Amino acid sequence: MKKRILILSVIIFACGKTFTQDKTRFLTLDGYISTMQSVMFDSLSGPFIVDNLIHNRLNFKGYVNENITFAAEFRNRLFTGDMVRSLPSYSEMIADDQGWVDMSWNILNEQSFFLNTTIDRLWVDFNYGKFQARVGRQRINWGQTLIWNPNDVFNSYSFFDFDYIERPGSDAIRLQYYPGYSSSIEFAIKADYNDNITASGLYRFNKWGYDIQFLAGYVESEDLMAGLGWSGAIGSVSFRGEASWFRTLHYFQDSTQSDNSAGTGILTFGFDKTFKNNSMAQAQVMFCNNPVNPGSFSEFYYGNLSAKELAFSEFTAFGQFTWPVTPLFNLSLSAMWFPDLHGYYAGPSLEFSISENVDLSLYWQHFDSKTATSAEKINLGFLRVKISY
Repeated sequence: MKKRILILSVIIFACGKTFTQDKTRFLTLDGYISTMQSVMFDSLSGPFIVDNLIHNRLNFKGYVNENITFAAEFRNRLFTGDMVRSLPSYSEMIADDQGWVDMSWNILNEQSFFLNTTIDRLWVDFNYGKFQARVGRQRINWGQTLIWNPNDVFNSYSFFDFDYIERPGSDAIRLQYYPGYSSSIEFAIKADYNDNITASGLYRFNKWGYDIQFLAGYVESEDLMAGLGWSGAIGSVSFRGEASWFRTLHYFQDSTQSDNSAGTGILTFGFDKTFKNNSMAQAQVMFCNNPVNPGSFSEFYYGNLSAKELAFSEFTAFGQFTWPVTPLFNLSLSAMWFPDLHGYYAGPSLEFSISENVDLSLYWQHFDSKTATSAEKINLGFLRVKISY
């Protein structure tokens, strides 16, 4: 409770400053509201699990003056359907907040529905010259590739969670310094709900037409890590990659550690190309010497994965092709291969712009794999209407 009062006090102070200085008063609001019908089943002849999600997002941003800005962003979600009725722990899972401050509440929680509100951005930003500091819940994006990001040690995300385009944030302090127009030095530190600390520094620069970065730090009060990332082009094809290495701090403190604690290394790289008709093809592969073995499909699909836990197979491959049939109609097909799970993922999607701020989307996700406990064949379908403002 004390953490919540502290963080909310920051917003109240910032809002007060904004509305009491007439010359600099400026507050913006944008967001969207969507309704998404979903269905999950293993076969057409089997039972269907049908759910609905009404999702409203509110993004507030305020400008105190030219050096100070702040933001508060909310996710309001109303869940109904079979998952709510049949799985009592579902509402608790949705309300689970991994941040240092618990800013997720189930305002209503009944047998057939529940309403959750989450604050996933709440920060104050200070900038002066070449220096910038941001304090509060924020997204720290250090990734260079498009699908898996082992450099994203502060807030990794799942490719399958397409309805969360903003991606998770961290309760953190981030310091940035820009010595030149194409270089930056960063340091960030965050705490989670267990008071575990992640602290890391990054240096990014441009060389030979590539953005290159090196980073190192201490992750979740457990691992020392080092990494590098790059993004550039080979001719007309973009070439991106990331590598990270994690080893528990106990390994250096205890010489009797076994080879099993030798560390986890993840390397991923990919290519993408945009064609004349604005269609795009991309491919990415990932290698990991110590992949995670998911116990079930739920752990694989819904789990809160860290940058160290992105791989479920020593080798993983991804491909996607996106084709804008018309300026208003978009088709996409993606696939992922997990050899160690003897499985794959395939996901076509359709997106249609009904009007300037109204979109209709259809997504299909098919998973076929073997986990530690069972063979899984799961289909998930989603129909979403989204209004932006």
